Amino acid sequence: MTKFEVWAPLAGQVELEVSGMRIPMSAGQRGWWRVDTPIVNPADDYAFFLDGQGPFPDPRSPYQPYGVHGHSRPVDHQAFRWSDQRWQAPPLSAAVIYELHVGTFTPEGTFDAAISRLDHLVELGVTHVELMPVAEFPGRRGWGYDGVDLYAPHHAYGGPDGLKRLVDACHARGLAVLLDVVYNHLGPDGNYLGRFGPYFSRGHSIAWGEAINFDGPNSEPVRRFFIDNALMWFRDYHFDGLRLDAVHAIFDASATHFLEQLAMEAELLGAQLGRHLVLIAESDLNDPRIVRPREASGYGIHAQWNDDFHHALHSAFTGERSGYYQDFGPIAHIAKALRHGFVYDGCYSEHRARPHGRPATGLSGHRFLGYFQNHDQVGNRARGDRASALLTPGRLKAAAALVMTAPFGPMLFQGEEWGASSSFVFFTDHGNPVLAKGVREGRRREFEAFGWKAEEIPDPQAEDSFLRSKLDWNEVRAGWHAELFEWWKSLIRLRRNTAALADGRMDQVNVAFDEDAKWLRVKRGPIAVAVNLGPQRARVALGYTVAPKLLLASDRSITAGAGAVEMPPDSVAIVARPA
Repeated sequence: MTKFEVWAPLAGQVELEVSGMRIPMSAGQRGWWRVDTPIVNPADDYAFFLDGQGPFPDPRSPYQPYGVHGHSRPVDHQAFRWSDQRWQAPPLSAAVIYELHVGTFTPEGTFDAAISRLDHLVELGVTHVELMPVAEFPGRRGWGYDGVDLYAPHHAYGGPDGLKRLVDACHARGLAVLLDVVYNHLGPDGNYLGRFGPYFSRGHSIAWGEAINFDGPNSEPVRRFFIDNALMWFRDYHFDGLRLDAVHAIFDASATHFLEQLAMEAELLGAQLGRHLVLIAESDLNDPRIVRPREASGYGIHAQWNDDFHHALHSAFTGERSGYYQDFGPIAHIAKALRHGFVYDGCYSEHRARPHGRPATGLSGHRFLGYFQNHDQVGNRARGDRASALLTPGRLKAAAALVMTAPFGPMLFQGEEWGASSSFVFFTDHGNPVLAKGVREGRRREFEAFGWKAEEIPDPQAEDSFLRSKLDWNEVRAGWHAELFEWWKSLIRLRRNTAALADGRMDQVNVAFDEDAKWLRVKRGPIAVAVNLGPQRARVALGYTVAPKLLLASDRSITAGAGAVEMPPDSVAIVARPA
């Protein structure tokens, strides 16, 4: 006998469709429906009918081989043969994270194809691979943030077994694996959850769709749906951590916030499995409670993305000041981020027209991830242009050096390590023509407001927008791309081999800068990093009495003498204090 169950408190009648039959299900307590049925083939596809309407996929479908509108398929998670029984992930304090999008990481765009490039990541020196969302989303291509079947790995990527092979292969090479999950909304195409129950909030709304019902009537099974989903990725797919998308769009007035409950249950599962499981949040709140331990009245999330650090770097290096970059620009903001984590820690934000954030007092830099590029900051530009299309190679090296020597956990975006020439454009594959038109026109309106012409903005629905976002692996060993790749490798080696750079104490970071001359100097223990963003050759004081050892220099004309580094524009030098 095979047991099927589904939470559908809004339905008066629920039927299971399987093996060509429609089987009535029995109503249980609190909206749960159940049935036991003999099935000849345990892999038979199935669906549900609600009050005679359907078929609808299982809200907890483990596999959607025909896409978001098709039937569901059972998965026997015990059948897969794992080889990582002795695996233990490195701690976040030692992490170098590499964010990738499965569909554009390789020409084939599948889980299995990604395995063929893992040795490149090992050579680079990363420790953690972070996958952008892989839960079933509409069509065959997309970013994954409009997923609707949260328990089902995307069929076009290779489905459940393909994902397990990728995770297992990462572990075999010493790479931990993180998964980006979206618990603040679902996409509009193929979203049938509202047919089953009150999954969505009536009291809150967000820009991407209906907010999730985490604290309203009948919210307990909804919370359970998302908590169980997180635990599934850890237990059945052996992920080492989850990146939680936009937690500022999770509204919960409960005494125990959803994030706190998730952290507690992940910790319990980790104790049962004997593995270190981590949670990383993306948050726009600049609220340190998210990453404070529960014992200190925090939510207990292990780390969060630090957009303030990114924005400070990006605006200082590129000169861009539009949108949220209007709050940034001075080199002083880079210095503040390195010393205090947040730039906006209660001070006034022009972009928001109000004070924003609160101080991250007492927190380790290891509670934050620092980066110069990620999928958001590249893909949400009008043409998806990377920093390599905006900056000189010298500035790319300088930005990389500041990321890799910061007190935060460093992260880079696929292809950043060689200055990939491919863009990363926003792309979708909606089959609904009305929805497709709405996405296309909404994207154009968004950027026309900033002065872009409609014809300059890539069509998200066009296959070319997806294809132009694929990495060109032939670049890695060619020309300045190869030079930049070697630079990243050297930076990662330096971080790994230098104890002072593994210390997350932001209060021990010593920063000096000249806003007019556009240079910055950062000291961490015996290591000093000097950056010149000015138009003239600069003399950056180090404060040493004898010449330091020059460890890395982005330009051959850089010299490190007694007390100072002499450096040309758009350059960076890393030196070691003399013994």
